[in-house]
Amino acid sequence: MHAFNPLRGGAVALATCVLASLAVSAPEPGTPMPENPFYAESPLPFHYPQFDKIKDADYRPAFEKGMADQLKEIEAIASNPEKPTFENTIVALERSGQVLNRVSTVFFNLNGCNTDDEMQKIESEMAPRLSAQSDAIYLNAALFSRIKALYDTRATLGLDAESLRLLERYHRDFVRAGANLTEAEKTKVKALNAEIASLQTTFTQNVLKEKNADSVFVADRAQLAGLSDAEIESAAALAKADKQEGKYEIRLLNTTGQPPLKDLTDRALRQRLMEASQARGSHGGPYDNQAVVVRIAQARAELAAALGYTSFAAYRVEDQTAMNVANIDTLLAKLAPAADAKARREAADMQALVDQEKGGFKVASWDWAHYSEKVRKARYAFDESQLKPYFELNHVLEDGVFFAAHGLYGLTFKERHDLPVYQPDVRVFEVFDADGKHLAILIEDFYARPSKNGGAWMNEYVSQSSLLGYGPVVANHHNIPKPAAGEPTLLTFDEVTTLFHEFGHGLHGMFSKVHYPTFAGTSVPRDFVEYPSQVNEMWASWPEVVRNYAKHYKTGEPIPQALLDKMVATQKFNQGFATLEYLKATLIDLSWHEYAPGKVPTNVPAFEDQVFKKYGVGFAAVPPRYHSTYFSHSFSGGYAAGYYAYIWADVLVADSIEWFKTHGGLNRTSGDHFRATVLSNGGSVEAMTLFHEFTGSDPDVGPLIRKRGLDEGGN
Repeated sequence: MHAFNPLRGGAVALATCVLASLAVSAPEPGTPMPENPFYAESPLPFHYPQFDKIKDADYRPAFEKGMADQLKEIEAIASNPEKPTFENTIVALERSGQVLNRVSTVFFNLNGCNTDDEMQKIESEMAPRLSAQSDAIYLNAALFSRIKALYDTRATLGLDAESLRLLERYHRDFVRAGANLTEAEKTKVKALNAEIASLQTTFTQNVLKEKNADSVFVADRAQLAGLSDAEIESAAALAKADKQEGKYEIRLLNTTGQPPLKDLTDRALRQRLMEASQARGSHGGPYDNQAVVVRIAQARAELAAALGYTSFAAYRVEDQTAMNVANIDTLLAKLAPAADAKARREAADMQALVDQEKGGFKVASWDWAHYSEKVRKARYAFDESQLKPYFELNHVLEDGVFFAAHGLYGLTFKERHDLPVYQPDVRVFEVFDADGKHLAILIEDFYARPSKNGGAWMNEYVSQSSLLGYGPVVANHHNIPKPAAGEPTLLTFDEVTTLFHEFGHGLHGMFSKVHYPTFAGTSVPRDFVEYPSQVNEMWASWPEVVRNYAKHYKTGEPIPQALLDKMVATQKFNQGFATLEYLKATLIDLSWHEYAPGKVPTNVPAFEDQVFKKYGVGFAAVPPRYHSTYFSHSFSGGYAAGYYAYIWADVLVADSIEWFKTHGGLNRTSGDHFRATVLSNGGSVEAMTLFHEFTGSDPDVGPLIRKRGLDEGGN
């Protein structure tokens, strides 16, 4: 497990508090410590967390001890009378904060996937205090003096490449956090950081509570026409669990679009579901996030100005591969008009079908998923629901995701039933390298539940580091609706692709082979971290892989070739919509963070409409993937002014897919090359250098435009 290091979690360094709140207490030396699973390293393999021993009551004392211990360690480094050296300053920082890292890693990971009221209280209490801990490190003048002395003489220190990069990284991040500011300026930064920390916690908790509170209940089963019997039974079970027996509950996912919209034939219910989804956090009540969004954007603008930047976007993008906002705008300017035009052509095809059916209405956002599926059926004689019987979860995971990983990297997997889990549905796998040696532990958490944030993500419980002697424990989280008892878990192709995507992040963590914990695994720029995961998506539709996992859940028969061909033929279908809904969210995120202090808009819906008009993407039938008030990536998830990262990375991905195709596709030679040049290096090498080493070329937007079919007429 890496030491707690605020440099690793970009958002952490921007959400801190005044040092006065750092009043922490620790027992006197020699005082017996009560049993707490965070005080010592876990004795389980790979230091896997002792989930069966962790109680909510353990968190506060572990945070208290961890913060106190780390502050003592930092003070010892900063006040060391010896001349600063790389070992007694930088390496000492890398080793600091072990207890705090253990508790914060487990707490925040579990708070995202299995929270409860007590954990949310602890989060609210600890967020500003942990952020103050970050300020206590970043803004420690004596500590920075030692780092600067090493940085200024770095050419004479005889450091290896990774060590030199680590020193430069520390210096850069201390400066960006305000280490060169006056004491008065530092005080202002601390206050803003404290406010942002608390606001982000409020936003996160509001999103989760609003998602759970805004479920759509249906009294008449007939309104659910189009859903399968199993889906209806599951909806009845959810309603019963929420004390609404006799009704049916449709729970909301975090995105604007909701899966039942594709199948529901009742247009009024589709409208009700879409409107409930889009209204989250913006219709008053205790979980309304509009004022929270505005103040976060204002505070971030003030913070950026205090640090010497024109906007928060300029601050955040400076150390990304995009380097500046202008480069992002150039990419978006190439894609937005093409995506908007493509989406309008797609809508025209759907409108023709509505008119043919004498529907008497204009296609709206709640009609899109339903009628695009009808167009798909008509054009390709293909119904996406035909695929689900062939996409059973276990087959997809073991015969698809794991199969591709074996073909590319020689990995093998063994399920572990002896390691504790935090929730009964969670599964654990030990991962073995091609030489049979233990590589990592993989946690898979598949199902949606009220205690879990929306979306899908990967995180690490233990990060690889040869300095600390740690191997990786990584976790993939999904929000797949859990079927009724006894029913199989059948996936949509989007859910299949997400399994491959998150596993791509997992590979990035599992293959990490760095010395310093700061550089471990996915510790790369935000606009590069999605690159490996999106590359791994390609194997979801690779014919050799599909044939291996797409087996009928009842008969075991492989997917018919004709059906597979139709699936492949529709890969560019509806890409205008998919690209436009993403770009609209990207523009919302970027635009909120381009303002100077005092210029931030205060009317959230009006602001979004203005952004869409400015960029010529006002097509209302395609809503943004997230509206501001439930846009967790932007306002609590670390992607502030960084949601563009997915499309930025996809430019690299499209190039890389071409590389794999020209080098034989699924084979060890190609996989090992990708592993050696990209996946194993973490943040120890400049991100674009890794891309060049892998492909041997500069990125080009052309393959992305062709991949999404944005250069083609029609739908």
